[in-house]
Amino acid sequence: MPSVVSPQDCLQDDAPAAQLRRAEPCLWLNPHRQSIPAARQAVAGDHISLDDTEKAAARFVRFAPLLESVFPELQATGGVIESPLLPASSLHAAAGLAAGQGALWIKADHRLPVAGSIKARGGIHEVLELAERLALQHGLLTPRSGADDYRALANPAARAVFARYTVAVGSTGNLGLSIGVAASALGFHAVVHMSADAKEWKKQRLRQRGVQVVEHAGDYEGAVAAGRAQAAQDPFSHFVDDERSLSLLLGYSAAALHLRQQLQDAGIAVDAQHPLFVYLPCGVGGAPAGITFGLRQVLGAHVHCFFAEPVQSPCFMVQMMAGQGAHPSVYDWGLTNRTEADGLAVPRASLPAAELMEPLLAGCFTVCDDTLFRQLVQVLDATGERIEPSAAAGLSGPGFLTGTETGRTWLHAQGLWPHLAQATHLVWTTGGLYVPPEAYARFEERGRALG
Repeated sequence: MPSVVSPQDCLQDDAPAAQLRRAEPCLWLNPHRQSIPAARQAVAGDHISLDDTEKAAARFVRFAPLLESVFPELQATGGVIESPLLPASSLHAAAGLAAGQGALWIKADHRLPVAGSIKARGGIHEVLELAERLALQHGLLTPRSGADDYRALANPAARAVFARYTVAVGSTGNLGLSIGVAASALGFHAVVHMSADAKEWKKQRLRQRGVQVVEHAGDYEGAVAAGRAQAAQDPFSHFVDDERSLSLLLGYSAAALHLRQQLQDAGIAVDAQHPLFVYLPCGVGGAPAGITFGLRQVLGAHVHCFFAEPVQSPCFMVQMMAGQGAHPSVYDWGLTNRTEADGLAVPRASLPAAELMEPLLAGCFTVCDDTLFRQLVQVLDATGERIEPSAAAGLSGPGFLTGTETGRTWLHAQGLWPHLAQATHLVWTTGGLYVPPEAYARFEERGRALG
């Protein structure tokens, strides 16, 4: 098998489970997806709706003046943390799209300010929700007044309150950057438990911001468990639980409201004749699940979301195949969980995210690390955009749908094939803004060596 594998190289007469065990790229399609999403979706013993997404978006708006005051990079946007929607017709061939199979766009979360990745959405939202709750408890904000100037939360009295509390998280890198940078900026004591596969430059960036970094020899799951256990011993410690947090998930979901406006501004219709396919890199699942939830609530039946995972770390595909009542690990499938896509190196999926996605997700696909590096270079050459390897994972999605028998069969069965020429394919990137030049140079060198 070649070191760089495209969707077209997949064995079409083989079940996804067999390909998954052999760590080969494969496409799995969700048999439980509902074309019309329910207005309220069950998750973690609760229910969430579009109203919850709108509340998360409103929280970002309330905090915008404060964010602008504590993060100079947000002054140009008035405290808004958002990413552009970029046309990417020059990447059609790299994505496996032939003429007449739709238009390619990039939702450029690798450009998100403050944290430099998709994690700026959910991670910062949970820090803001905590700060707001504490500010209300301590009389720093007025309940239901609607007239508070949130810039007051940067004054000495507010920072003295926040300094009593610790915000902790377990991470492979990007979520830790998001939580650590935001919590530290507001005056919290921030602690990030980093797994062995976390990049050294991410640890250093956190330490430069005054964040305590605790390094662990084990994987992501171990770092999260250690952080959770330590935080449980301190009543003044708030643990941001990537495996279980609704606040994170809803922070991610707020992206759907902004994307809807971006699509409208770009003149992109989303309806029965103009389907939207979205390809999202997936680690534990909270970020892509939150975005998918928001998109399905906002755009309904005509948006089809797919999660992209490394061939050695397909924890979400494994979980979706197993169904509710089970919680398998990629190790159970004989896989290593070793990948250069550090943000995606997760052995076991978030159960709340998987529960939420059962009726909403279209499918999952897996990609080889070499493919990520090759496509990282293709993105650079075609657009000038610098992304992390994990951020390239979604670029294989269009090829899986249009270039494999499994994908084409699904498109025909869903009645989508006749409308493919009017379709929009949206590749969601995840990180890259703050990758040091020397680290990116190594990424580029590896990608160019692959040809």
